[in-house]
Amino acid sequence: MSSSTIADTSNLHQRNVERDINTNATRLSNSENKKAAAAATTIGAPTTDDDMEPLPSQPSGAHMLNEPGSLQNYMQYLEGSLVRFDPRWRNWIIRGIFSFIMIALFGKLVAMGPLVVSVVILLIQVKCFQEIINIGYVVYKSHNLPWFRTLSWYFLFTSDYWLYGESLIHHFGSLMNKNNFLQPLVTYHRMIAFLLYISGFVGFIFSLKKTYYLKQFTLFGYTHITLMILVTSSHQMIQNICEGMIWFLFPVSLIICNDIMAYVFGFFYGRTPLTKLSPKKTWEGFIGGGISTLIVGFVLAGIFSHYQFFVCPLEYDEELEGISTSCIPLPLFQKTTYLMPRPFSFLKRTLELYPFQLHSLILSLFASSIGPFGGFFASGFKRAFRIKDFAATIPGHGGFVDRFDCQIIMALFTNVYISTFARVASPNKLLQQVLALTPENRDEFIRLLRNYIKE
Repeated sequence: MSSSTIADTSNLHQRNVERDINTNATRLSNSENKKAAAAATTIGAPTTDDDMEPLPSQPSGAHMLNEPGSLQNYMQYLEGSLVRFDPRWRNWIIRGIFSFIMIALFGKLVAMGPLVVSVVILLIQVKCFQEIINIGYVVYKSHNLPWFRTLSWYFLFTSDYWLYGESLIHHFGSLMNKNNFLQPLVTYHRMIAFLLYISGFVGFIFSLKKTYYLKQFTLFGYTHITLMILVTSSHQMIQNICEGMIWFLFPVSLIICNDIMAYVFGFFYGRTPLTKLSPKKTWEGFIGGGISTLIVGFVLAGIFSHYQFFVCPLEYDEELEGISTSCIPLPLFQKTTYLMPRPFSFLKRTLELYPFQLHSLILSLFASSIGPFGGFFASGFKRAFRIKDFAATIPGHGGFVDRFDCQIIMALFTNVYISTFARVASPNKLLQQVLALTPENRDEFIRLLRNYIKE
């Protein structure tokens, strides 16, 4: 073989080796670039649901839900007896059974009076707070954070003391002033509430732990947002009760009716998804539930307006030494004759209705159109934390938050509606305010009132 041939062969081999090295280097470079891009995506860029680290599916603790108990045993027996049914129908039956149980219990509580209902609202608020705080406790892995749970419950107590104390003073101030023990609590209520909160605030500062600052401040905000939503709404519910049981019972009934009818229409006729937050919610269920709520609400308003037990405000009667359950109903709850509008006047010239029935149309419209957004908000919260339900307290329904999410926004709207369109001055409340004045200011008030009446 000639020297030129050997040289050509050597050069060709060398070029092949260099090409392989370059190819491998390119492949390695591309692989490193992909890894770097993936790392950059994980660190800085927005992530999808699939990229997110799964969060706990049982926020209240798997050990708590898996412990054997009478409820778990009953659910296993119930599901075993319904095993021949399709899972969709099985859920329908379980949900229906416990819906009837809850409605029956709700009716029993209402019959026991406004004070019992107020106490139950407070207990439900505490249970809802527990469910939400448990999520933060597990998701943020705050087991090593000092005082998180203690401070959360302390802030709940402080918020309740402030808001519920304001309500008690407003409605029963004259009675509380007569008691030597309660009188200082009435006089210095706001200062006591402020000092209680400041004590918790200082306690939080002392609990801050190095390397956990961000997590602790996140949980501090998490707790306060929960308090703002739950405590405010439950306080508004009790304020509505003080204006008359109808202002609590009627809005709650609207949400229950809308929830049930939307579920029924969606179950049988649902085809068009309403929102990605709640894939099971459909436009058919939303519209069917809305129309049903308007009809049922109009009928219920007429029934409730007929009974003084529902329409009388919550006031203390000194003669009876207890809560009064009788009164002269406001014009809002007295039958009034209305002229029928022209398109319908050929059927009937006049129509006798309670004015509250006309107000019920607005309340029903809000309950069926905006009320469900409280549920959508809760659904978005659950999707953010990768949980199905807030708890497993109520079979077929989830936790208390799952059942009362829509009631929160409805209670707030009802309270605003009362103060804007329905509230009138109460002689008993005015008397309480006058009696709370000093003797000099009371004499001045009487003088001004006499001068005003003379004019």
